[in-house]
Amino acid sequence: MTGEDRDGKDKKWQKLALEVIERLREEYPDAECTLDYDQAWKLLIGVRLAAQCTDERVNIVVEKLYEKFPDVDALAAADVAEIEEIVRPCGLGKSKARDISACMKILKEQYGGQIPKTFDELLKLPGVGRKSANLIMGDVFGEPAIVTDTHCIRLVNRIGLVDGIKEPKKVEMELWKIIPPEEGSDFVTDLYTTEGKCARPAQNHTATDAVWQISVRRKFRIVFTQDQQKHV
Repeated sequence: MTGEDRDGKDKKWQKLALEVIERLREEYPDAECTLDYDQAWKLLIGVRLAAQCTDERVNIVVEKLYEKFPDVDALAAADVAEIEEIVRPCGLGKSKARDISACMKILKEQYGGQIPKTFDELLKLPGVGRKSANLIMGDVFGEPAIVTDTHCIRLVNRIGLVDGIKEPKKVEMELWKIIPPEEGSDFVTDLYTTEGKCARPAQNHTATDAVWQISVRRKFRIVFTQDQQKHV
């Protein structure tokens, strides 16, 4: 593919991305992450616990966790086995407890109980990958961020924003080429909303109704399917 051809394809994808962003915003104007947190370090823990677990279950479990260990210092001093006992219902209790303990120790010793404010520093924390770091950067610090997990990857492939790419970092890099930086975080949150991952739909649709199956036809014609197809 020549540079000219690539530029033309990127422009088509950019146009499609803007159309999807606008339609998602109209459908879900109040979408937001439903992991409960009132301090940044709590979101860090919530994201770690949410791996292979629902946000709803995480929100229940962290209530018990914070009741016993109400701050970074308390968690940093806690026995890993005590943390594991509480977080076990989220699955992978041993590894999650270990990561939470190690992470809180680092926050206490190196960051004064706060979370680091750069992407690279976040990536150095135990249990924090690109998905978690991007979520923190977007939701906590309001920085440009694109969170790519299996749900996002599946949908952006179905929509046609990427073409057969499955590796999270590669998908993230491709999306950065076509999604305006200021839209990245909200775009992904709205995508999650289509299956009830991060918020309830604004209208009287259930989360599964919102299989909303966004699909793409030739020449980037979008079809949003709910009860019946609506051709754009």
